[in-house]
Amino acid sequence: MKILVCISHVPDTTSKINFTNGDSEFDTNGVQYVINPNDEFGLTRAIWFQEQQGATVTVVNVGGPDTEPTLRKALAIGANEAIRVNANPTDGFFVAKQLAEIIKNGGYDLVIAGKESLDYNGGMVPGMISGILGYNFLNSCTNITVDGTNVKAVREIDGGKETVNTTLPLIIGGQKGLVEEKDLRIPNMRGIMTARTKALAIVEPVDAPVNTKAVKFEKPAPKSAVKLVSPDNLDELINLLHNEAKVI
Repeated sequence: MKILVCISHVPDTTSKINFTNGDSEFDTNGVQYVINPNDEFGLTRAIWFQEQQGATVTVVNVGGPDTEPTLRKALAIGANEAIRVNANPTDGFFVAKQLAEIIKNGGYDLVIAGKESLDYNGGMVPGMISGILGYNFLNSCTNITVDGTNVKAVREIDGGKETVNTTLPLIIGGQKGLVEEKDLRIPNMRGIMTARTKALAIVEPVDAPVNTKAVKFEKPAPKSAVKLVSPDNLDELINLLHNEAKVI
């Protein structure tokens, strides 16, 4: 079984976020980047298929040379090879077109992508790839088993979970549940050294329209100052909750 894991290069959630050029562009200065968490769950599950069923695992990213350390980390975790599409990931459709081309040329059986990236939270790319290629698609996937070309998967729905039977080739939008956080793998020294010798192919993008662009970013309003009330002054606490916070 050939598995392709789509990897997004996203800011660490602890990074301080700023914008430039009239709040129309993300400021990358001083920002630490990581594998998108939803993608990391998918990568770990793919490595499980590699170890248990002899699958080959390829990771792919659409981005510039700055994303290669993220791909190298995925290789250190256990992926067999990596592909970088040499293009700026301008919008969801553009990224989906690039990934669809990689999938079509590579003949992958199972494509694992995160259901959304932690930076823009668009949640569009896996479904768009499915639409372009005509592959089966399951979103919000929390468990998957493969027997030959038959697939049994569990997906999260409002108020519960749904078990689905389908067949390969398949694209899933994965999330926590494919593996638990405790099962995520930290690259060891051997993995890091081995990753340096694994293939990282760079391919040029195919022509695709850019249908959307960011016009302006806006941060959430800052939190108001905290007021401390003495535990002996319950009347003042009740007054503030009633007249200022208006929660009682």
